Amino acid sequence: MAFTAGTLALLFVGGFAVFTTAIAPREPVQLKPADGIVVLTGGASRISDGVQLLASGHGQRLLITGVNRTTSQDEIRRTLPDNDHLLDCCVDLGHRALNTFGNAIEAAEWTRDKHFRSLVVVTSAWHMPRALVELGRALPEVELVAYPVVTDRMLTARWWTDPQTVKLLLKEYLKYMMAQAKIRPAQAVAPKAPAAQPPVPATGAQASVAGSAAGSFPGMDRKPE
Repeated sequence: MAFTAGTLALLFVGGFAVFTTAIAPREPVQLKPADGIVVLTGGASRISDGVQLLASGHGQRLLITGVNRTTSQDEIRRTLPDNDHLLDCCVDLGHRALNTFGNAIEAAEWTRDKHFRSLVVVTSAWHMPRALVELGRALPEVELVAYPVVTDRMLTARWWTDPQTVKLLLKEYLKYMMAQAKIRPAQAVAPKAPAAQPPVPATGAQASVAGSAAGSFPGMDRKPE
C-alpha cells in the first residue's frame, strides 16, 4: 500500500515537473499569422495583447470568449484607447462560455461560422496547455497557433519559492489532467437568450371587438408618458 502511494506521488510530482517545463517562459517574438484570433478571458493583458495582434495583421478578426454578460463593448473600448476603432469592425464578444471547455465550444462555433482554418490562441502561459487540449478537441481540423501571455509572476526566476504561484500551478495541473481525461464541469456555456417573438396580428374579428371596446369607453386609451 505504501509502495503504491509512493509510486503515485512520484508520478504526480514527475508529471507536474513536465507540465511546468511546458509553460512558456516568455512571449513569442515572431508569430505565424492566422485567419482569426481567439482570446480567452481571465487576465487584463490578454485582451490588449489580442487586439495588438489584430492591429498588426496576425488575424482577420478577433473573438473574445468568456466575456461577462454585464460587460459591454464600450467598457472594453475604454481599456484600449489606441485601438478602439478595431472594436467596431473586427472584434466579436462571446458572452456564453463559463469555463475553458465553454471557451472551446464558443470558439468552435465562431470559427466555423467564419470559415476560418487557423487561429491564434491568446491566454496566460500557465493556462495555454489546457486551452490547447480543449480547443484541439473542439476544432481538430483547425491549426492552432499559441500566443502565451507571460505575467510578472511567471517571469520570476525562482517562481517555485512563491507559495501562491506554486498553488496556482498545482491547481492548473489538476485541471489539465482532468481535461486530458475529459472530466469537465457539468455546464460549459450559458443558455442562449430566447429570440424575441414577433407580435401576433389580430384577426378581423378581434380587431373589430377591440375597436368597438375602445369606442365604447372613451378616455381608456393609454396616454404616452
